[in-house]
Amino acid sequence: MSLLVVGLSHRSAPVSVLERAALNADAQIKLLQDTVAAEPAAEAAVLATCNRIELYADVDKFHAGVAELSTLLAQHSGVALEELTPYLYVHYEDRAVHHLFSVACGLDSMVVGEGQILGQIKDSLGKAQELHTAGRLLNDLFQQALRVGKRAHSETGIDRAGQSLVTFGLEQLAAGASGGDAAEWARGKKALVIGAGSMSSLAAATLVRAGVAEVVIANRTAERADRLAEILNEGASSDAGDGDVVARAVPMDAVPGELTRADVVVSCTGATGLVLTGEAVSGAVRGRVPVAGAEAEGVARPGAVGVPSAPTRAAQAARLPADQTGSAEDNCPLDLNAVQATPGFSVLGEAAVAGMAAAELEQHAAWVDNAPRPQGTGSVVDEAEAIAALAAAAAAGGRIPERRRPEPLAAGPEPVLFLLDLAMPRDIDAAVHRIAGVRLVDIESLAEASADAPMAADVDQVRRIVADEVAAFGAALRAAHITPTVVALRTMAADVVAMEMARLEGRLPGLDAKQRGEITQTVKRVVDKLLHAPTVRVKQLAAEPGGAGYADALRTLFDLDQETVAAVSRAEDSTTDEEDRGPA
Repeated sequence: MSLLVVGLSHRSAPVSVLERAALNADAQIKLLQDTVAAEPAAEAAVLATCNRIELYADVDKFHAGVAELSTLLAQHSGVALEELTPYLYVHYEDRAVHHLFSVACGLDSMVVGEGQILGQIKDSLGKAQELHTAGRLLNDLFQQALRVGKRAHSETGIDRAGQSLVTFGLEQLAAGASGGDAAEWARGKKALVIGAGSMSSLAAATLVRAGVAEVVIANRTAERADRLAEILNEGASSDAGDGDVVARAVPMDAVPGELTRADVVVSCTGATGLVLTGEAVSGAVRGRVPVAGAEAEGVARPGAVGVPSAPTRAAQAARLPADQTGSAEDNCPLDLNAVQATPGFSVLGEAAVAGMAAAELEQHAAWVDNAPRPQGTGSVVDEAEAIAALAAAAAAGGRIPERRRPEPLAAGPEPVLFLLDLAMPRDIDAAVHRIAGVRLVDIESLAEASADAPMAADVDQVRRIVADEVAAFGAALRAAHITPTVVALRTMAADVVAMEMARLEGRLPGLDAKQRGEITQTVKRVVDKLLHAPTVRVKQLAAEPGGAGYADALRTLFDLDQETVAAVSRAEDSTTDEEDRGPA
């Protein structure tokens, strides 16, 4: 059997694909059960975080394993296999070990060096153990990955290079204010945290340490929200510096009201749909942002600083006068009454069709061809062709994902509401970044920001630790692979000694107990000395790369029964499983 991992992450796939492929808790359980039920896999574990989905398995065939694991990921994520395949990566044997160890050390994280991944790996192992899908290989692998991650953080300064995704997100929100100091920026603000899971709990605790005046916890399960608020209040009361912080829990239906009072919102739930819509956010900041003309709307205007005076001729042609709105609405899947109030909005551009299904996109393309135009405007052929191309893409993928920045935004008023979306799929409508007075940071913008972050010198040291640990794990794994064969060989030798002593007693019945014992010990010493050097050497050779064949050679040379070797292996696995049921 061999280790195989198939997955996708922020390094291989865009956020729009990661959002659609995200697995909830029930889907993860079903994926694990279906994987071990599949023919190529004997063990399975799923590592699912906000920016990665990886399926680990112990397989007996590489190509069949890759095909089966890829198919299972597609089935349980709901993303078609042909669409998912370009974003998948595959690691096998030592490369798979290297990948998980690197992940555990934070080298593959969006924020290099962050330590939260260790808790996620531990949870992944715990779930596989609970479902009995992790055997000896994955137990050993994940336990060692946890040790390697802890070693990297204790022996190097990787923590200086990394931080939690929450801290990094808050720093991005604070960028441009208070000199970029997140603690100074957060001090005295009112915070709303939506969700009470591990990420949301970390966000709430981080905000308390940063000095916010109030933290409101909203969660679907009231008990979890109450417990988190209680913990935060207890921690604040024990810390003289944070004694004024007040944490309280509210039901989810209280979120709209709390949104109007909040300065900072952090959301990380397991919801499959939007938790905060553009309408809800717009209503929350209404009356809190001064209106100073069109620029106050926070939307790009032709001729504004940093914005092209004429983005495209088609965009100019698409701005319909008020007297044409009624006729233009016919057959158009867009709500034109809503979009006409947005200066610079193009009903022909990509921003307009973001998120449309394929059928709606075709309807919109037909409307573009027949829509009335203002007199004296240019051709819309270019944009019509672009929409046709988007329709072809939608036919393959089902939807057109919203582009992160469809157009540059003109400088608007200072933000009054800061939103941090750490959920996958997203909790907050990505379009809220166009609302005046709102600043949004989400997983996609964090990925862009972290790509420019400087790497600490300690990263190289962590990479050396990973390389050493991978070599040691591989050697131990290969040595362990031959151990059942060596045990079976020694068992066979002991049986031969016992049979020969029984024959000797039949031929020399006059031997007393002392003589018989002395002869028995002498024969055993001879056998042990004959086997010692070969068995020690074969373990050394088996531990080297490419040494897997020595176990087969030993079985062939001594004509060992395969079932005897397998029985020894099963007994060792059973003992190891019982030991590994303890805390990871």
